[in-house]
Amino acid sequence: MMKKYFIAGIALAVTFISCKDNDDTQKEEIVEITPVAIEPVMKYGFDLNDYKIVADTVKSGATFNDLIIDHIVEGQSAYQTANKLNEVYDLRKIQAGKPYKILKRKDSLNTPEAFVYEPTKLDYVVVNFNDTIAAYKDRHPISFKRKTASGIINSTLSEAMEDEGLGLSAIYELSDIYRWSIDFFKLQKGDRFKMIYQERYINDSIYAGIESIEAAVFETDKTPFYAFDYVTDSVIGIDDYYDEKGKTLRSFFLKAPVNYSRISSRFTKRRFHPVQKRWKAHKGTDYAAAYGTPIVATANGVVTKSGYTGGNGNYVKIKHNSTYSTQYLHMTKRKVKVGQRVKQGQVIGTVGSTGLATGPHVCYRFWVNGIQVDPYKQNLPSADPLPKDKMDDYLQFIAPLKDEIDQVPFKNEDPII
Repeated sequence: MMKKYFIAGIALAVTFISCKDNDDTQKEEIVEITPVAIEPVMKYGFDLNDYKIVADTVKSGATFNDLIIDHIVEGQSAYQTANKLNEVYDLRKIQAGKPYKILKRKDSLNTPEAFVYEPTKLDYVVVNFNDTIAAYKDRHPISFKRKTASGIINSTLSEAMEDEGLGLSAIYELSDIYRWSIDFFKLQKGDRFKMIYQERYINDSIYAGIESIEAAVFETDKTPFYAFDYVTDSVIGIDDYYDEKGKTLRSFFLKAPVNYSRISSRFTKRRFHPVQKRWKAHKGTDYAAAYGTPIVATANGVVTKSGYTGGNGNYVKIKHNSTYSTQYLHMTKRKVKVGQRVKQGQVIGTVGSTGLATGPHVCYRFWVNGIQVDPYKQNLPSADPLPKDKMDDYLQFIAPLKDEIDQVPFKNEDPII
């Protein structure tokens, strides 16, 4: 290991002359120069100060041999190195565009010491060349920063959050929390939000998205919707969001099976069919969306049908319990099979226009006790409520959080003093 010190200037002695009145004698003064310690730069298990680093990205069509062949130690082979790495990481998963590094010692031969591949910003795998080839995988250290944010809706939630410097992960987190209680396609100008959240950082410097939202308030139509993250089972790590009274924000069903641009046709007993050119009942809700948009199950259940008919095109039907069933029509692709259990929000297919359809959309059908109904007119059940024996603890837990978020001003609002 190289010494981590350098000496500024010549580390011998500095001689200069001091003159005094009536004294012609020259005196030498020795000045000690203290070595300055170089701060270690620890990464991948190495102090990078000790190495020359060859950094590159995997080229399209490159093999592991292509990456390593010019950097292996004499007496070792690319085949040995590949076998060792394959013990901890499947070589077939190395992808074009991903970064890798070769660490070379700062000796006269620039001897290679390690190969580092980073499949994600967080994860890395290492092959150490030393006397015996060794491989391991690990993760960069993660740290968190607690922050607050607020915004106001002028057009869409995404634009409002981007205006505040919040990334996609924050947009997904907040919209996921409120997707059962707020229709984001019906937001009005002036609706607003604020939240307390944790940001994730890799090596204290690389932003890695939102870790969690601790508390939030979304105000729409001048009605505030509170949300507090609460762990109901610390043993297996189950948590959920509840309002200020302990009511769950989740519903048994999602409001829609797809991120849609508009509702092109609602449930009705009389509609002029655009393909068949005749009046007939339309016992579904059509959500217009782009080809390939993911279609998700609106509730947990079991797939009872997954197939194709001339009218439905590619379609999936799910039984949620003895009372409720749903169906999803006109898919480009089906991604579930009969008998498969699916979870709420799981992708079951993609938007298309198969069957009797004039454009890309999903026709969403809803059954209650075997009868097709309009889901928008049903008093649908909520998800599991907060356990009664947890209510006192929950109210005590959220009390300081509620005080804190109430003190956070909405955008363009003066701070509460």
